[in-house]
Amino acid sequence: MQKNQIMSSLYILHFTFCILPGRRAWVVTLLLVAVSAPACRQDMAEQPRYDPFESSGFFSDGQSARPHVAGTVARGQLGNAVSLSAAKAGDAFVDTFPFPVTGEILSHGQERYNIFCAPCHSRTGDGDGMIVRRGFRRPPSFHIDRLRESPVGHFFDVITNGFGAMPDYAAQISARDRWAVIAYMRALQLSQHATLADVPPNEKLQMQNLK
Repeated sequence: MQKNQIMSSLYILHFTFCILPGRRAWVVTLLLVAVSAPACRQDMAEQPRYDPFESSGFFSDGQSARPHVAGTVARGQLGNAVSLSAAKAGDAFVDTFPFPVTGEILSHGQERYNIFCAPCHSRTGDGDGMIVRRGFRRPPSFHIDRLRESPVGHFFDVITNGFGAMPDYAAQISARDRWAVIAYMRALQLSQHATLADVPPNEKLQMQNLK
């Protein structure tokens, strides 16, 4: 709409200077400019708004950004609001998963682990990842007694908040995926200390047939 108004004004200006003598042409030109000026407004570019972190005289704390209402949950994270995000029960780390660990959960946890954890911890969890081989500080192996005996809530807390040289991964890994990663870590720990008695009967039979 604004573009059409401007183009119409240009055509009228051209016509005015062609047919009207000097002074009258300038008078008509000024009138056209006054009439066309509103068409050049950019309301969206100059709308009344606050820039990020801009101060405000309207609110008592002087800030334009408002704090979240207590109990606010991000869209799509309602299921993570309580049980999935709790690493502790009281003052102690939890030692149970907030949902059943299935083969699908383990497979998904393996995928997330290989993306976010393996570069430092390695795919077997021994702490000899590719980044460590290039000079980054080596993390402890998941297979030492201290970490094998640590409750799952401890690992959830470390992934969420970071620990030592390890940054937090709360932004990269959702709460549910963190539990899936920990489930896969438990599978890695078991794989390095498993005995024949831990092998399911059908798998044990297949192993015997391979001999």
